[in-house]
Amino acid sequence: MAGVSPDTIKSEVNKLGGEVPESIIRELQGNLLRVSKERAIMREQLEEIIGLVRQMYTNAMVEPGEAVGTVAAQSIGEPGTQMTLRTFHYAGVAELNVTLGLPRIIEIIDARKAPSAPLMAVFLKEKFAKSKEKAREFAQKIELTTVEDVALQTEADLINMVFVVNLNRSHLQRRELTPTKVASTIKDALKIDVNIDGYKLRMKPSATLSELRRLATKVRTLPLRGIKGITRVVVKMEKDEYVVYTEGSNFADILAMPEVDQTRTVTNNIHEIEEVLGIEAARNAVISEVVKTLEEQGLEVDLRHIMLVADMMTASGELMQVGRHGVSGGKASVLARASFEITTKHLLDACVRGEKDRLDGIIENVIAGQPIPLGTGSVELVMRRETEGGSK
Repeated sequence: MAGVSPDTIKSEVNKLGGEVPESIIRELQGNLLRVSKERAIMREQLEEIIGLVRQMYTNAMVEPGEAVGTVAAQSIGEPGTQMTLRTFHYAGVAELNVTLGLPRIIEIIDARKAPSAPLMAVFLKEKFAKSKEKAREFAQKIELTTVEDVALQTEADLINMVFVVNLNRSHLQRRELTPTKVASTIKDALKIDVNIDGYKLRMKPSATLSELRRLATKVRTLPLRGIKGITRVVVKMEKDEYVVYTEGSNFADILAMPEVDQTRTVTNNIHEIEEVLGIEAARNAVISEVVKTLEEQGLEVDLRHIMLVADMMTASGELMQVGRHGVSGGKASVLARASFEITTKHLLDACVRGEKDRLDGIIENVIAGQPIPLGTGSVELVMRRETEGGSK
């Protein structure tokens, strides 16, 4: 017995438009078309499936008047009390430290400009990912190397007014550098003559002691190769390819490199993601980082609660913290802002500006001792008593 045609499947599923999101329609169409190639789908079966999808989506919707923010806060906060307070933990790559547990959740929610342990997972294009040598070459290429990293010792000769750098031979070889290359980089960057004596470099600034000290500081921190911010790299075999993990993050510069697979490379610095890929990518990063941190602790929170927090943090078009400098401090209600932190400052500022509080939210109505506009409080009923004559 012949089933319905692919065109019928598409047209019937498209009738869900306006009732369910487009993503569900596309997924349902794809699954039904794939199944229809293996076995026939009868019209009654098709109608039943579409009806079930419609019903399940309707059942998953939030009831009008439900306090979704309060439920989300409780659902994340309660498991959060069971999280460990350890700051560092080895995760996957034994040589690199990663901030996990409660400190990582606080970093994300506070939208810290720089995470305490920035980390990148750099995926390479196929011809680099399959070769151990090419992956290591790339890792050496991006690891930031300064003069201090390849120096055995540095000293300021105050008698002859010369700054001396004794280079470490093994460190130079590991980073594929030579004394000539180091001297050339110093000379080009600082516009100063450098004398080479084997693995010893001598630099003579002007006659003053202060200039010698300034030169010493500049030389020690001068980058010789690599990308700013990438302090350490580790190459690890995962499944059937080599992945480069970095301690430190520079998302923009890494993505610009021709060896890198831009579609899979990630960083745990959410502000960098916002700057490079935009606010929607930052929202997804907040969700994935929170979920990953909770799962590492063996805790489970419904994804929709975390999505709500991420939406609030990014709704303005910029990444904001959930605090007095962000979501909580940006509320329209004076009483809601004052109830969170620095109460007198908020009240004083509101008085100076002559602000009005319309008591539209939850917190301000709790403070005022009135029913909150949620649940049964979201509906207002007015009853009129009947008079003796029967009229209302």
